[in-house]
Amino acid sequence: MVQSTSPPAVMWREGPDRSLAANLLLSLRPSQWAKNLLVFAGLLFGLHLFDVTAVARATAAFGIFCLLSGVVYLINDIADRESDRRHPLKKHRPIASGGLPVPAALMSAVVLGGFALSGAFALGLTFFAVAAAYLALLALYSGLLKHIVIIDVLTIAIGFVLRAVAGAVAIDVSISQWLLVCTILLALFISLAKRRHELVLLADGAVSHRPILHEYSPYLLDQMIAVVTASTLIAYVFYTISPETVQKFGTHLLGLTVPFPLYGIFRYLYLVHQREGGGSPADLLLTDRPLLLCVTLWAASVVLIIYKPL
Repeated sequence: MVQSTSPPAVMWREGPDRSLAANLLLSLRPSQWAKNLLVFAGLLFGLHLFDVTAVARATAAFGIFCLLSGVVYLINDIADRESDRRHPLKKHRPIASGGLPVPAALMSAVVLGGFALSGAFALGLTFFAVAAAYLALLALYSGLLKHIVIIDVLTIAIGFVLRAVAGAVAIDVSISQWLLVCTILLALFISLAKRRHELVLLADGAVSHRPILHEYSPYLLDQMIAVVTASTLIAYVFYTISPETVQKFGTHLLGLTVPFPLYGIFRYLYLVHQREGGGSPADLLLTDRPLLLCVTLWAASVVLIIYKPL
């Protein structure tokens, strides 16, 4: 099986002669845009999956958040360019390696950010506010918040919640509080696993690359991951069997989907501990076939259960 760190490593190393445009595209990290699929949660659980207008608005929201996340990656790579040069994989990123000059990266971030926020405003003032909050929060993370223990992983998790909220706001539906709880807990699980991967991968050089790693240890992270894992599964179970959920979807069958998150989380833990994965959740999802199949089957099961013919 291909480990999660392999695709990025190959990608960075293959392009010393890439054009400026290619380096810019690579710095936007389109391989990570799968995280923005959370924008479609409101469409799925808001019972608008077959509403053409809602699908169009959700797709537009997805595109806007792909641009915004790309801007965040540019800001982060500019801020981390010195430490990235000491990282065995990240030193090959375009900004760290010099393939994308800092002035060009800054200008691109401003232009793309302005374009994305203009599109967000076109989708409505509330959506614009959520999008702007996401950009501001993650920009703060790139500068200050990633250096504060625990706050760093919480900030990343809140970024995932804002994606889900934005998707709901874009099509004017409400999302169950249970789903938001599940989202932040799952995001925390992934963020903590990523921190653990960094500690193991970088070993003695971990602190020089990311100083905040000095505040963590594999044991501490394992304890945190255990708490968040149990909380995530319990929250999802409660969501599927809650009276609110049963009344909304008119079925008790959503509880049948519980084995999928169970397997998915256990598979992810297996990859983190036994295969030293977890550095890039998006790459891990796309390269590990059992995990990808699990997520696909979960989504298909949810659709079949809540959109069943009347």
